[in-house]
Amino acid sequence: MAERVLCTLEDIPDGNSRGFPAAPGAFTGLFAVRRGHQVWVYVNSCPHIGVPLDPVPDRFLDTRKQNIVCSTHGARFRIEDGICTSGPCYGEALERVHARIDEDGRVLVPEDAGL
Repeated sequence: MAERVLCTLEDIPDGNSRGFPAAPGAFTGLFAVRRGHQVWVYVNSCPHIGVPLDPVPDRFLDTRKQNIVCSTHGARFRIEDGICTSGPCYGEALERVHARIDEDGRVLVPEDAGL
């Protein structure tokens, strides 16, 4: 599977999130949430109506940094699996993107992520 570098682990502050614009040829950007040495990456699109989740760049988490939040409808999603736990898309999930961290600390995602 062809991969591309999304960022380095240090580019995402621990306990926070960061958005990334769509890659060339992709339709939708991605975002990542970091907790220690774990990173979860999702397509930046609410399953309810497809709008981007962040109201301002890199703001994907609630104030307690416990859940991902859609700025349009207030839907809340678990960081670990993207499942909506409250809001108009309850029970649906964000589109997860396989990500791995290589030995150089780079976060890698499939080349076609976001297509």
